[in-house]
Parts: sequence; C-alpha cells; structure tokens
Amino acid sequence: MQRRRFLRDMSASALLLLNGQTLLAATDPAGKRRKPILRFAVASDTHFGQPNTPFRDMLATGIQHINATHAKTKLDFCVINGDIVHDDISFLPEARRTLDTLTPKYYVTQGNHDLATRQQWQEAWDMPVNFTTRIHDTALLFATTSNETGKYLPPDLDWLAAQFQQHADARHVLLFIHIPPIKWTKHAIDSAPFQQLVKEQKNLRAVFHGHEHDQDGIKWQDKIPYLFDSHLGGSWGTDYRGYRMVELHRDGSLKTWIMNPSQPLHLTDIPSA
Repeated sequence: MQRRRFLRDMSASALLLLNGQTLLAATDPAGKRRKPILRFAVASDTHFGQPNTPFRDMLATGIQHINATHAKTKLDFCVINGDIVHDDISFLPEARRTLDTLTPKYYVTQGNHDLATRQQWQEAWDMPVNFTTRIHDTALLFATTSNETGKYLPPDLDWLAAQFQQHADARHVLLFIHIPPIKWTKHAIDSAPFQQLVKEQKNLRAVFHGHEHDQDGIKWQDKIPYLFDSHLGGSWGTDYRGYRMVELHRDGSLKTWIMNPSQPLHLTDIPSA
C-alpha cells in the first residue's frame, strides 16, 4: 500500500539524476517533464587576489565544477555576480583569463571590492557596469551596486527604470545585482525607491545577489524572490564554496538549488507570480 501511494504521489513529478543526486523535476499536468527555457548558474564573491587565501585554487575549483555541470546538462549562461577581485584591480586581467576557461558564456557584475572606474571595468570585461541582454523572450539586467571607492549603493534607478520600460514586452525579466538593497542582512543596504520600483514590475521573476557569503537561501518581498548563492572564494561565509543553479520555465516558475559545489542543496520550486 505504501509503495502504491508513493508511486501515485510521484505522478506530478519526474526523477532527475543530477551529479549523483536524485532530484524532483517539475512536470506539466499530463505528467511529462517540462523543459526549462533557460538553465543557468549564478556564482559570486571569488575575491581573486585576497591576501592569505588560496584564491587561485578556489576560483579554479569553482570553474571546474561549473564546467562539469555544463558538460552534463548544458547551461545557457553563467553569472559571476560581483566581488570578482579583492580591492586590487591589478588582478582583473588574471581573473578574466581564469574566468575565460568557463565553458558556458558568462556575464559579470561589479561588487564593492571591485574598485574599478566605469572605464576600467569596461576595458577589463568588454561589458559596461550596467547592461541588458535578451535571450529568447527573457531580459537579463545586470547593474552595479558600487563604484571605484567601494561604496555600497543601490542600482542606478533611472537606468533601471528605463530598462524595465524598454523590456516591458519581455515575457520574463531577471535582475542581477551584488549588494542586497533591502536590509535583511548585516551587509545589506535599504533602498525604499528600489523596492518600490521593482514592486511595480509585473514580469520581474527574480533578483539575484552575492555579497553575503553566509547566505545561500531565498528571501521574499512583494511576491518577488531574492536569491543568494553563498560564495566561491573569500575568507568567510558558509562552510562550503558553491554556486546556485536556476531553471526558468515558460510560465515564469523557477526551479533552483545550491551546488556545494559537487552536491545539490536546498532544492526549491518557485511558482509563477
């Protein structure tokens, strides 16, 4: 009886073998596994160049695991969400050469330890500090939350509002910023104008943060999930160095979990708004 009940309860899901772990995969009402429209990884806080840390080995290990994940099931892209270097921008060229060994395409955001001017950042990454790209019908927004002095800042709200307006026709919008602009955590800031702006966006599916190395969960405000991803480097944080995996579905729902970095943790289904 218990076995029949288990099999019956599994009719709304399928089993997915991921990195040696069995995870539940979302299905449609007919019981068929839904294929995500985007699958990507988010990592942050490599702190390349931080004294008294094995920063080269830590970044190389993170890249090795992300590339292994990509080899098993293709990633559409990867995001390195801030604090790529640690206070010394002379490490930017080496950090880029190392990150260029990522197999999937990757994007970067500026964090408070990336003490570069806008021009220096552009020259280092061939990406501005604020930019948007679209993949299929999803807009990806990347914004700085700091500057060359390391000041904690909200995103440029004029720029962000313009991007939301420009991509109002997108089915989905995902926002990537380093510093949380809601005072949930010790190192976050509080920006009421940011919170009001994002609250008004009907197609915004999630906001992604780094910065808080000891955070690997999801926080909510105004029905918007804010996702943290632990850390790939640095001298403090969770007792592992990992990254977040995300699958976006056509209806706006998300499936997400943390890789620690070889095993999955905290598998979460986020329903469409």
